Amino acid sequence: MALVVMKFGGSSVGDAERMKRVAKRVVEKKREGNRVVVVVSAMGDTTDDLIDLSKQLTDQPSAREMDMLLTTGEQVSVALLSMTIHTHGEGAVSYTGWQAGMTTEAAHGRARISDIRPDRIHKALDEDKIVVVAGFQGMTEDGEITTLGRGGSDTTAVALAAALKADLCEIYTDVDGIYSTDPRIVKVARKLNEISYDEMLELANLGAAVLHPRAVEYAKHYSVPLVVRSSFTYNEGTIVKEDASMEQGVVVSGIAYDKNVARISILGVKDVPGQLAKVFTALGDAGINVDIIVQSGVQNGKADFSFSTGSSDAEQAVTILRGMQNDVGFDDVTSETNLVKVSIVGAGMVSNPGVAAKMFDAISSQGVSIKMVSTSEIKVSCVIDADKFQDVVRACHTAYGLDSTEQAFVGGPSERR
Repeated sequence: MALVVMKFGGSSVGDAERMKRVAKRVVEKKREGNRVVVVVSAMGDTTDDLIDLSKQLTDQPSAREMDMLLTTGEQVSVALLSMTIHTHGEGAVSYTGWQAGMTTEAAHGRARISDIRPDRIHKALDEDKIVVVAGFQGMTEDGEITTLGRGGSDTTAVALAAALKADLCEIYTDVDGIYSTDPRIVKVARKLNEISYDEMLELANLGAAVLHPRAVEYAKHYSVPLVVRSSFTYNEGTIVKEDASMEQGVVVSGIAYDKNVARISILGVKDVPGQLAKVFTALGDAGINVDIIVQSGVQNGKADFSFSTGSSDAEQAVTILRGMQNDVGFDDVTSETNLVKVSIVGAGMVSNPGVAAKMFDAISSQGVSIKMVSTSEIKVSCVIDADKFQDVVRACHTAYGLDSTEQAFVGGPSERR
């Protein structure tokens, strides 16, 4: 008898009818002869609504109390889903993250899982029950409720699958697999039959929203068999695994984009050892993530540096840099927002020359200039103005032969069975 972990996102349980559809899907899985653990997100826009409600009361809510508030969304979902499963004549029990044995570090709003003790889950499974677990949440050793950050339900599901040594972890969403790019932008995006952990991790880190990066990290580290599929259809999904076979002639597997990008430029930095270490240490201490770093040539003992960061961190980054201008010794600091990072990813890039050149050509064909470039063995990223980024994504998608002959599926069951 196989053990399957099924995870359903907020759109999959967004209302009563969708909750019924999920319950039916879960019961079907159980009656196929499987033991089933379900991880559920908060319904629809519940988390956003709770955040908005808190903002009506205070501009600076306590991180601890925000975790106390936001975890209620998933608790509503697991209780309602368990009740709905009961109507099908199957036994079910709902657990919060901490009841399921999820222990985390003490970092409100962004906690990482430190341990899982799934004793209660094993006991319920032995009693032939379906176990429904609240995603996104856990508890510290000191008994403090924590959340794992947005997208944390994916991480909950994969971590539970690893702890339970599950035979399969299925991530259900509103698309029927992982596509070569966002099917809302490219209607003829290609659904991938399979993709490697490394490629998926790059795509997730670069902005693809289908899977959370930490969930992919867990899956890779513990070799968790992972499938992404739609909760609205019974179509075959996409398998995420260690080594995915590359389709004939396909060098680039996917194209991702990140709209949360700003460029900070530090002008006239003295060419003295240790200056940049001061800058990036200060930014790191403030929790500001830096992505692409570019240096211009040294002239008259000075150089210009640019780096990219999240647009939400740009103002704080500039403030920090201005505060250390005299200490570091530079002429000025500037910032630029309304940027997008477009990235191509593919395991086949390492052995195929000219891949980056094709991307640059596709971008220039849209009359767009490239502001920053970053490369690795399996990805190339370009920072561009946001105005025409969708045209750039489409042009790159076509240039690498990723266009499908069929229209991608996105949304509910009325669009396609």
